[in-house]
Amino acid sequence: MNPVVLQIIYAAISLFVILNWGLILGGITARIQARVQGRIGIPVWQGYIDIIKNYFQRTSVSHGIMFYLGPIFRVAGGIGTYMFIPAIFGSVLFSNFHFAGDVLLVMYFIFFGQLGMALGAGESGHPYSAIGVSRGLAQMTAFEVPFALSVVALAAQYHTLSINDIVAAQQGGILHWTLFTNPLAVIAGVISLLGMNMHNPFSVVIAPQEIPIGPPTEYHSSFLALLQTNRAIFNVAKLVLFMNLFFGGATTIWGLLIKTFLLYMVTIFVGVSFPRFRVDQSIRFFLRVPTVIALASVAFAILAF
Repeated sequence: MNPVVLQIIYAAISLFVILNWGLILGGITARIQARVQGRIGIPVWQGYIDIIKNYFQRTSVSHGIMFYLGPIFRVAGGIGTYMFIPAIFGSVLFSNFHFAGDVLLVMYFIFFGQLGMALGAGESGHPYSAIGVSRGLAQMTAFEVPFALSVVALAAQYHTLSINDIVAAQQGGILHWTLFTNPLAVIAGVISLLGMNMHNPFSVVIAPQEIPIGPPTEYHSSFLALLQTNRAIFNVAKLVLFMNLFFGGATTIWGLLIKTFLLYMVTIFVGVSFPRFRVDQSIRFFLRVPTVIALASVAFAILAF
């Protein structure tokens, strides 16, 4: 078989596995959050039910072309992010389309989906859409600063912008992980991940109990199903990226599942433990604490490596 066709087939299988893990992970974490709050919670398989139901629904409401391109851009950003990340180190099936310098492309794809969603929400005609867009883009810009600096620290430390090479440099034992060789970069990166996942205290975009609107209410039918599909893929794609950059990557499917689960539990633990920041508090926080830590990690990487 043609090698390119074979790689596409492998990437499709890899994406299917990650989609299902994202749906299951979402159900598990929702259940955990409910238990912490004294509720029973949804079934673990509720994500499958919602997606199947919504994909079979249709709508006759029209808000303009860009409104409906928003979910498409969003899911393209999620799939594009994952497709250029080697999920399992040394695996042909889960290698995806990684190449030299892929970490920069992945960072652009993270932006792409959120910017597309902002354009779609902006054409919805809802008076509060501009509030959500401004909040989302402001916080995204803020948490990308420490994240980008932590990636710069890794580039200075490992002398590469290839995710696969960064994972390769961390092989040989747990003490080779970035977690131990440059903990400052890990701290800044994980704090940035909290902002990316938009759980408390950084849930300022949708702002539960404050602005009861946004994509979950404005989008419906198959468009909502696209957003739900992206949520499953994009959440795991980010976890796989951070696992590769900071926690030694994974050499088996079980290592992938365990590490991404534990990393996501950090977000859930913080989310159920702290109340939500105001928008100005969130932006000031990202531009102060994690940014200073990330700058220190860059200096450490330059001096030590």
